[in-house]
Amino acid sequence: MKRRDFVKSTALTALGASVLAPLQSLAASPETHLESEDVAPRSELKDDYPVHFMAVGDWGRNGADHQKHVAVQMGKWATENPNDFILSLGDNFYPKGVTSEHDPLWHYSFENIYTDFALQWDWYPILGNHDYISDPDAQVRYSKISRRWKMPSRYYSKEVPIKGGGKLLMVFIDTCPLIPEFHSSEQYGPWVKDQQPEMQLKWLDETLKNASSDVKWKMVMGHHPIYTVGPRIKNYDTLAVRKVLSDIFERNKVDVYLSGHDHSLQHLSTGGFTQQFISGAGSEVTPVTAGIPYSKFEAAEYGFMYFSVDQTRLNAKIIDHTGKNIYETTLKKA
Repeated sequence: MKRRDFVKSTALTALGASVLAPLQSLAASPETHLESEDVAPRSELKDDYPVHFMAVGDWGRNGADHQKHVAVQMGKWATENPNDFILSLGDNFYPKGVTSEHDPLWHYSFENIYTDFALQWDWYPILGNHDYISDPDAQVRYSKISRRWKMPSRYYSKEVPIKGGGKLLMVFIDTCPLIPEFHSSEQYGPWVKDQQPEMQLKWLDETLKNASSDVKWKMVMGHHPIYTVGPRIKNYDTLAVRKVLSDIFERNKVDVYLSGHDHSLQHLSTGGFTQQFISGAGSEVTPVTAGIPYSKFEAAEYGFMYFSVDQTRLNAKIIDHTGKNIYETTLKKA
């Protein structure tokens, strides 16, 4: 063998050994099952809560009246903190809802406002009274167009697995048909008349009552509050939904009722089992009344809410349009 061939052969053998040794070592070690989220930089944001989500209501104003400010802070918060999905609490499009799934307002009030990458996860919406002035089912149909808008029907439920065991039951209701005055309203009547509130209430009661034994938390989302310290304290719509919902919530031990409608940020505890949160400050804000005994917190500020959940704790934070955490509370159970 010529000298240059010998040197070449020896060098290749040495190189092969140096490459194969670590590869053989890797092959001998147990295989891993990494998913994309496990190796992404966002995996470093994980805290000791396995489920996180944001909630914002009463927002659809083409970016006006601080809607864009709130959207920017939502994106910033979801970038810097773990977040799995977003809840939209109704009055998604002012002033009169959307006329179809192709209405330009989808672009001007939603797609072109909540643009941050961290807000591209699933949105779970409900309908508000302004959404009922035009075709509310257009928002259901938009689910077939948008990757992130998840609204299978006017009311629906979802079970969210809690890592480590158990589930969070989330029930999304349509409060507009539950208000008798809406059925005779010139504005709302055309879209409410074919709804059957008794059937929805029966479905709600049965969904809560028949929850699986591993459900740790029950949350209901509806646009109209059952209590408030905003302008609608004794308004007909507040009184109407309170009349039909309060007993169902107490009987089925609903932990949280989350609503919008009054344009403020509130945490209310009226002495029963259910705690109520109002996150209706996605754009315009309206006044609140301080000093009402059942209010644990109220603020006429633009903003949104952020929830973190595990088997025994439900943490709620209220974030204003500057990104400041202005209130925090934790509900606990055994």
